[in-house]
Amino acid sequence: MIQAVRQYFIERDYLEVETPCRIPAPAPECHIDAVSSGDWFLHTSPELCMKRLLAAGYPRIFQICKCFRHRERGNSHLPEFTLLEWYRTGIDYLRLMEECERLIRHIAFHLGCGDTIPRGHQVIHLTTPWERITLKEAFTRYAPHSLEVAIQKDCFEETLTIHVEPHLGRTQPTFLYNYPLSMGALARPHREDPTVAERFELYIAGMELANAFSELTDTEEQRRRFLAEEEERRRLDKPPYPSPEPFLADLAYMPAAAGIALGLDRLAMIFSGVSRIDDVVAFTPEEL
Repeated sequence: MIQAVRQYFIERDYLEVETPCRIPAPAPECHIDAVSSGDWFLHTSPELCMKRLLAAGYPRIFQICKCFRHRERGNSHLPEFTLLEWYRTGIDYLRLMEECERLIRHIAFHLGCGDTIPRGHQVIHLTTPWERITLKEAFTRYAPHSLEVAIQKDCFEETLTIHVEPHLGRTQPTFLYNYPLSMGALARPHREDPTVAERFELYIAGMELANAFSELTDTEEQRRRFLAEEEERRRLDKPPYPSPEPFLADLAYMPAAAGIALGLDRLAMIFSGVSRIDDVVAFTPEEL
């Protein structure tokens, strides 16, 4: 699977890059906690460094790396996991959906799956186009209350997990898109509706595999959002993070682009037909 990923990007003139795992300041997102490493942190994603490479003039880049998130453990979560992240200048999140379709189909072909992935008693069909549904539409269709009510009652994550996600990607992959702007800390506002972010998540068999967006390139707006996220972290009694000033300085030079992070452990789960992430890694934390 890893070889197929690399082949896909190299054949399309992407440059494979390697950025540091240990950084002085992670992106201050209130629902993602970094693992401390001395006075620095292990990165939760290579996002900040990869965007600095975009700003330096590299138009198509990808990376396969280990990432770390504090206290994440479950059937589909590990505190150390393998992430594929790629960025391309000159496109938006809608075109990134199409590239995501091509990548997964390419991997499936090289694994001998063709246009389908067996999943227990189900079959996931990979013929395109895949289903696209806005977050608001998904809540209207599957949840007991609207997206707005879920946010007001502070039960968005619970409602999404229990009522919405189980219906997504059951017969073909699903793109869930157009999140409220407050849920896209590094995403560009939608050009026609500034209340939502140009963000999507990819679901297969009810499991979220990828998070993507058209990138925000406005330095002052990004700084304002980071400050808001940091205030929320403090409100939740979470440890404060330093401001990633080198990233903010380089952001002024970053061209329009779209980027995506895809969990390779979860993708291996899909192709292997297993329901526990433990079954696709050599060692779980409990075995070390």
